[in-house]
Amino acid sequence: MSYSRLCFATAGIPLSAKPGIISGIERLKELGLDGMEIEFVRGVRMSDELAHQVRATAKALGKELTAHAPYYINLNSAGKEKQKASEERILQTARKLHLCGGRSATFHAAYYMKASKEAAYAKVKDSLKRITKILQDEGNKVEIRPELTGKPTQWGDIDELIRLSQELEQVLPCIDFAHNHARLKGKFNTYEEFSELFRKLEAGLGKEILSNMHMHLAGINYSEKGERNHLNLQESDLNYKGLMKALKDFKIKGMLVSESPNIEGDSILAKKTYNEV
Repeated sequence: MSYSRLCFATAGIPLSAKPGIISGIERLKELGLDGMEIEFVRGVRMSDELAHQVRATAKALGKELTAHAPYYINLNSAGKEKQKASEERILQTARKLHLCGGRSATFHAAYYMKASKEAAYAKVKDSLKRITKILQDEGNKVEIRPELTGKPTQWGDIDELIRLSQELEQVLPCIDFAHNHARLKGKFNTYEEFSELFRKLEAGLGKEILSNMHMHLAGINYSEKGERNHLNLQESDLNYKGLMKALKDFKIKGMLVSESPNIEGDSILAKKTYNEV
């Protein structure tokens, strides 16, 4: 499901919009932005009727949609009930996004807990294999996108995401540039490092991945333990200008979702910078 362009999007309803997701999508058009990530982070609480309205509005206005599943997910949970509940939250997100006409659902997949990297990987893979089988049986083509996470204690570094995407159908990475910067304690912040990431993705998943990207962008506050909180781009050390140049040079297409506190302001800034580099 390749995109025709790089779409600049907001993580949720723009702050300057009137209440409600329909107003939010309409506000995107006024702002000159291209899409929205629907934030189900506190739970999937949208009626099917509203989902159909979202689909119609987004289609009429030419806006792309993704979704973020609830935060309460750990596919490496020691308890079977918690793991099952985590799987169900991902399924609920994918089903609702499908009704909305969106393409891909992202989530923080797991914590390592006391497990080895390999053991955690096996549990995450088993869960996502079950999830994608159910979605395929339902005719749901929403892509399942575990996110590149911001702390070394969280499952989901770039190598794990590429490997999982090689081994499972309908699974691809969600690349969070701020998270990778924080996870690596301030590294991964140059044009050359962004370029190397895109080369690595292409080598592992084929050139087509560069035309079907789901990405997150924000400034980030971090410590030795990784991510602390998001910041606006201009209040952080994230080299967003170098990133915009790499995105343009590699002809990246897909969704670039602003997760800064000022979601639409930084999405507009990123789009302006991209057009100028």
